[in-house]
Amino acid sequence: MEQRKYLVEVEKAKEAIDGKPSTGPVYRSLFAKDGFPPPVPGLESCWDIFRMSVEKYPNNPMLGRREIVNGKAGNYVWQTYKQVYDTVVQVGNSIRSCGVEPGAKCGIYGANCAEWVMSMEACNAHGLYCVPLYDTLGADAVKFIICHSEVSIAFVEEKKITELLKTFPNSTQYMKTIVSFGKVASKEREEIEKFGLAVYSWDEFLKLGENIQYELPVKKKEDICTIMYTSGTTGDPKGVMISNDSIVTLLAGVKRLLESVNEALTSKDVYLSYLPLAHIFDRVIEELFIQHGASIGFWRGDVKLLLEDIGELKPSIFCAVPRVLDRVYSGLQQKVSTGGFLTKTLFNLAYSHKFSSMKKGFAHDEASPICDKIVRQGLGGNVRLILSGAAPLSNHVEAFLRVVSCAHVLQGYGLTETCAGTFVSLPNELPMLGTVGPPVPNVDVFLESVPEMGYDALSSTPRGEICIRGKTVFAGYYKREDLTKEVLIDGWFHTGDIGEWQPDGSMKIIDRKKNIFKLSQGEYVAVENLENIYSLVSDIDSIWVYGNSFESFLVAVANPNQQALEHWAQEHGISGNFKSLCENPEAKKFIVGELTKIGKEKKLKGFELVKDVHLDPEPFDMERDLITPTYKKKRPQLLKYYQEICEWKVTNPKFFAQNVIDNMYKSASKPNA
Repeated sequence: MEQRKYLVEVEKAKEAIDGKPSTGPVYRSLFAKDGFPPPVPGLESCWDIFRMSVEKYPNNPMLGRREIVNGKAGNYVWQTYKQVYDTVVQVGNSIRSCGVEPGAKCGIYGANCAEWVMSMEACNAHGLYCVPLYDTLGADAVKFIICHSEVSIAFVEEKKITELLKTFPNSTQYMKTIVSFGKVASKEREEIEKFGLAVYSWDEFLKLGENIQYELPVKKKEDICTIMYTSGTTGDPKGVMISNDSIVTLLAGVKRLLESVNEALTSKDVYLSYLPLAHIFDRVIEELFIQHGASIGFWRGDVKLLLEDIGELKPSIFCAVPRVLDRVYSGLQQKVSTGGFLTKTLFNLAYSHKFSSMKKGFAHDEASPICDKIVRQGLGGNVRLILSGAAPLSNHVEAFLRVVSCAHVLQGYGLTETCAGTFVSLPNELPMLGTVGPPVPNVDVFLESVPEMGYDALSSTPRGEICIRGKTVFAGYYKREDLTKEVLIDGWFHTGDIGEWQPDGSMKIIDRKKNIFKLSQGEYVAVENLENIYSLVSDIDSIWVYGNSFESFLVAVANPNQQALEHWAQEHGISGNFKSLCENPEAKKFIVGELTKIGKEKKLKGFELVKDVHLDPEPFDMERDLITPTYKKKRPQLLKYYQEICEWKVTNPKFFAQNVIDNMYKSASKPNA
């Protein structure tokens, strides 16, 4: 059977000229072969998305949270579209009564909740720039964002008020009003009022807008509706300006895509809101649900209780970042392995049978209905789509979940600058495993050659920097025209990510343009590509590869998979807790062996093989500033952190401290290492 290609060519490739690198053909989705889908008539802004749904679905449940009875979480209780609308109107009038005019900046700070969405919708109604504030961008990020974007009013979760106070006095130059999603403690009220700011609890604030009505301003497609600050891996956060047009265009493309693969959203769909609304990925998904009159239930904010919230809400679509899906994968694996010999054997047989049927081209729900009774390990039982974004999902996790969740597992790719959804893999296309699929039907894409890294967009396997054009592309970085010009060239956004077109028209992310360094003998190392290969080792959860330009080989820090390492230790008669196993030289040797095995299998060159590894039992995290909120590695910070962490080494008759990086280079340089 001939393989279907999910792309159409719209412009020819260009050879290198005048120092400009060559570019591959411009492609778009097969689902947009006759043009990009237009937005719904009359839908020009984010406010229209909500307003039109209220008219169409006034009594549909819109926002839900779990009722807490005697300290225990009970059922979800819901507010309808009309009830939410009435509150949003009040919030908008209250904002305006504080002297905040259209075009002003409104900060929102805190975990996802109904008040977050209502505040956002009030911004949409009155033409305010919604500016999410979040502390995971670093210690002074909230202060930086308030001052840089000149936030004049901020909505804040009750427990985050103390964090907001830390931005005083700098932020008070701009910020004049603070509204708590809950109450305000008298001590905090005193502190805020001391600086001349007005502060309100949610209920107090709503009363301000009770007897006044402000006319809504006319909103245009090209108006900016949100400034989302993105971390980058170095320097200050950048304010990505996103227009109404970007979001409305994206929704039209996603709607076309879902309809084309028979997975259209309906008003009966249910979504669990737990990924931060401060990021574009969750924001656009929630806008999509609102457009369809569907329901959004909020989690309780505790990752340990996430699966319990899922079980109660029974969502039909589940969006996640790889770290969450890794946790789901480990939990399901553990459930199977502790279920006794018979359960384990039955599961493994059923899993193998279903997976081989899917490889033969069967749709996941037809591959093995009998086996589904055995393998089905659901996320509440109703999930039909699992969408993973923000970082690459490991192949073995994606394959496992495609089989056992009895849902389509789709991997997507996008950036804040492209309004999130740019590529997404398609249901029942098993060959797309490990890719991010073809483009969403609202963008054009080409690859640009990167000669210094050996990536050629015109070769038989086209590789190069992914460049994107379309209305979903951002309007620029706020107050940073210099940075905008670097990445937005002739209407094309240069992502900095290296992609490789697959024969079926899907895209595989293989590298990052700037993540290249030179070893002492002059060899260039494309580190992200290596990390992608080494991540195929199922005994590790994450890996950071490092090369010192004064050395001829690579070392790495890995987060081992606890279950896998403990299983290995048991088999080899090695005792100890997880932390002590990570320090065990035999465990390190084992992991280096596994990395070497996969490296040789993937035909890596000798200098690309990792010679030594440090095992960190703690996953790379934001608390230590080692990753961004979207789980990208912060390489300078990783290097600094592991250069400052010392390990005690014993040499007779003395013992001395040596940092992790130096220690790996020294031990790997020994003749018998």
